[in-house]
Amino acid sequence: MILIPKEKHVYSFGPNMKPVARAKPGDIVVFETIDALGGQIKDESDTIEKIDFSRVNPATGPLYVENAKRGKVLAVEILDIEIAGRGIVVTAPKAGVLGDKVEKPRTRICEIKDGTVHFGNLKIPVKPMIGVIGVAYDEEIPTGTPGRHGGNMDTNLITKGTILYLPVFKEGGLLAIGDLHAVMGDGEVCVSACEVSGRVKVKVDVLDGVLEWPLLETADAYYLLVSMEKLDDAIREGVELGVEALAKANGLEWDDAYMLASLVMDVEISQLVDPAKTIRVRIPKEYVSLEAFFKG
Repeated sequence: MILIPKEKHVYSFGPNMKPVARAKPGDIVVFETIDALGGQIKDESDTIEKIDFSRVNPATGPLYVENAKRGKVLAVEILDIEIAGRGIVVTAPKAGVLGDKVEKPRTRICEIKDGTVHFGNLKIPVKPMIGVIGVAYDEEIPTGTPGRHGGNMDTNLITKGTILYLPVFKEGGLLAIGDLHAVMGDGEVCVSACEVSGRVKVKVDVLDGVLEWPLLETADAYYLLVSMEKLDDAIREGVELGVEALAKANGLEWDDAYMLASLVMDVEISQLVDPAKTIRVRIPKEYVSLEAFFKG
């Protein structure tokens, strides 16, 4: 097993990333991560305007995976997510969906124990997830921004037991992971989830095929993950790709696949607060195969 310590991290996904570890297809790798705020929040008096934003959203890595190259797909099976016993939720004026209503920055420290996040008197079941997971890209993209390479997709379905398929743009893929959440609702509306440090155990593989956007496999469905500045544009792109996959998987003309999509395909929101918004298009496995999403 390969361990990448939290001290080995990056703040962008770009063409000049240098690997800190190497793996072969089938290897198991553990990524130790720092919380999305860079470990800078010590107590509730530490509000978001006081932190160094150059240290926000560290992603541990990158990991070079042998045989991963442009025109292939990096498969990342999430075997386990361990989270710390302390989580952080922040908000600030002009941040999040209702940022215009926020009068001053606030921080809440949440104890995490016995499988629950303690938010005041409320106990919320933990649902550990990965906020940032991506690969090297042709241009420099901050770890806080999602895109075709993955990145800060803040999709709460990226959790234990799922497989994320990422298009490869650079030799070795150069995988990095960070921004763990103890729990997050769809949208991440206040700009923050319950931010935690932790450890992620994954198994990596390399597949033949070309993907235009990240694809997530759960027990019962596939999810196209599309991130764009405008929500409507992301939805249109995701729906178009979903219809193409349905047509390919079922031997349908485009019009018939479009109608089928209206019956079996769901459009969902992952996050609304990053520089690009992330949506997901869900198609149950009984109507589509993994190969139907691959180009070429």
